[in-house]
Amino acid sequence: MTRTPRTALTIAGSDSGGGAGIQADLRTFFANGVHGLVALTAVTVQNSLGVRGFTEVPADVVAAQITAVAADMGVDAAKTGMLATAEIIRAVAKTLDEVGADFPLVVDPVAASMTGHALLREDALEAIRTELFPRATLITPNLDEVRLLTGIEVTDTVSQRAAAEALLRFGSRWVLVKGGHMTGTSDCVDLLSDGREVIELSGPRYVTENTHGGGDTLASAITASLAKGASVPDAVAAGKKFIERCVAEAYPLGAGVGPVSPFWILNADSNS
Repeated sequence: MTRTPRTALTIAGSDSGGGAGIQADLRTFFANGVHGLVALTAVTVQNSLGVRGFTEVPADVVAAQITAVAADMGVDAAKTGMLATAEIIRAVAKTLDEVGADFPLVVDPVAASMTGHALLREDALEAIRTELFPRATLITPNLDEVRLLTGIEVTDTVSQRAAAEALLRFGSRWVLVKGGHMTGTSDCVDLLSDGREVIELSGPRYVTENTHGGGDTLASAITASLAKGASVPDAVAAGKKFIERCVAEAYPLGAGVGPVSPFWILNADSNS
């Protein structure tokens, strides 16, 4: 008998270069054994050199996509990526409430591309804080997003803990302060906290410029594990192991920043 896999929903923008956004989310869901559902929020014009522009999907269409898949296929876990505008963020929050979202929600507060191009309209950051964070099981900001959200410049593990405490005040159950952009450390240390438990996850820091889609891939891998019933600490640990291998096997593509690669999962010896 064929077994139906768990489902994971990505609410995010499209990357025409295929390195990040829903393209990264869907291949990560597949690699981690869950069926990917999509609510498209924006269409970006980008390649390895950066984002040239984007057009957002109307908020009511974003909401309708969520309603359609939740009503028919069911959602075991969801993640958000690029949400573009405050109107879309409010529509997403309202629709999640309407569909009775009792599933885990991972909020990746995507504010800018890795090349520095803004992926949020000016009014959207506050909407993420007030509308989505209180509904989130886990939020996964990078250090640039931490600074935008809290004003804290993370330079070491002490300020990383302070950032986690500040972010938790916005209402999410857990926060993962990613340390990939921290300089001066030989390891990459991510900090996971729910305000009571603080977990440091240390891993190797790879010397590569090809890291496009890394944040999306990590958040999606975590979401896939949550969809399969893992606890937040276990899902984050599994996601970190997955992204480490993806970064280790990242490849150059185009004249700029290449993507992280989940292709290793196809190898027969991938678990060795």
